[in-house]
Amino acid sequence: MLVVNLLTDSQAGIRPPAGLTVVREMTVKLGLRQRPEPDVMVVADDALDDLDRTYYLPEDVRLVVEVVSPDSEDRDRFTKPIKYAEAGIRFLWRVERDGRRPVVYTYELDPSIRAYVPTGVHHGRLRTDIGFDVDLGLDLGRR
Repeated sequence: MLVVNLLTDSQAGIRPPAGLTVVREMTVKLGLRQRPEPDVMVVADDALDDLDRTYYLPEDVRLVVEVVSPDSEDRDRFTKPIKYAEAGIRFLWRVERDGRRPVVYTYELDPSIRAYVPTGVHHGRLRTDIGFDVDLGLDLGRR
């Protein structure tokens, strides 16, 4: 949960440009009975307009983040990435533990094969570009 709080923190977390917002605790409707709930997402602001909506559509989502726990390993490592890729969500981050510290695996969708390709493994600091620059400290001990 600390990693989710870090990523969604308005000062230290993901800071998207105008038109995008960081959200949590919402599902993505991928199809009939297919509504996974990523731990964190970056979504288009337009998707926030309907206050009665209980899900986002794949085209609303720029990034999905899954924080792996012992109970979710298979889903977060294998099942969900396949479904997100098939739905066309461009960026995926998977957060794991390296001892007591987080490590973030970043991926980008290769549209020609509808699968994610790795773009980095990040320890201590996450620097990447997902249509905007991201630069996050990952040291939870100093929070």
